[in-house]
Amino acid sequence: MVRSSLLGCVRMKTVQQWLAEYGESHQNETNKLLHWICVPIIVVSLVGLLWSLPVPQGMREISPLLNWGTLLLVFGVLYYLRLSTSLALGMLVFSVLVTLCVLALTHLPWPLWAVCATLFIVAWIGQFVGHHVEGKRPSFLQDVQFLMIGPLWLLSFLYRRLGIRY
Repeated sequence: MVRSSLLGCVRMKTVQQWLAEYGESHQNETNKLLHWICVPIIVVSLVGLLWSLPVPQGMREISPLLNWGTLLLVFGVLYYLRLSTSLALGMLVFSVLVTLCVLALTHLPWPLWAVCATLFIVAWIGQFVGHHVEGKRPSFLQDVQFLMIGPLWLLSFLYRRLGIRY
């Protein structure tokens, strides 16, 4: 079932449709394992890279945690909220964990941006290795929104295992 937007001219996929389409190119066990490892690393590293960018002084005065990385997480949770309240709550918890990971990375002796750039590159290599093994192209090459669905797809597995409806 496809829902209409407020304007009625744009049709949105349901969360089940997004997850099913994403799952079509993620059947191989090796690819799935690499996604379990690499997707969270990509999210942490992307948030860390954005965290490293300068922000207007006013943002830092509001909160030392207010930066481009945490704004990405907020907008991500809002995106997920439009798909599923239950999964959005899980992604909110994930976002807190991501924030804690980035804060931990700031204590390393290397610049945050350098650590995160390295993690980002290595994790994407892992993703492409998984898709090579799978024999299918990454979903985001079809629709960039699939970049947001990857973490949700992993969370949906946890929800099913725990018997949580979404």
